Amino acid sequence: MSATVKSFNYGVPWEGQFGFSQAMQVGDTIYISGQLAHDAEGNFVGEGDFDAQMKATFENLDKVLAHFGASRRQVVETTVLVVGLREHFNAAAAAHARYFGDHRPTSTASGVVELALPAQLVEIGAVARLDLPS
Repeated sequence: MSATVKSFNYGVPWEGQFGFSQAMQVGDTIYISGQLAHDAEGNFVGEGDFDAQMKATFENLDKVLAHFGASRRQVVETTVLVVGLREHFNAAAAAHARYFGDHRPTSTASGVVELALPAQLVEIGAVARLDLPS
């Protein structure tokens, strides 16, 4: 028996340019590409404002989860990439804790020199399980 495979894309230019999907559902697992701060048209938002970028990034993660009928309570792992991690660590940690509330997925936070877009300060990838309670 083969697993069900579904993908999700926003339709923004870099999906085709880079050749990736925003998320892939394989069976009960959703693998979510690194989300960043952009609006529905793919325009970057929050330039120079780390907190605004975190908020928009988590909003985009919510959109991906909703597409698959999932919730943040079903996220089992996050990967958080931050430009200037030492400077932004406390803000990133606080935003992550607010977003998940009493739910505690595994998480890896890494400092990076740069991300895909010049003004981008954060990118968050995730793995979610649909067979967990929402």
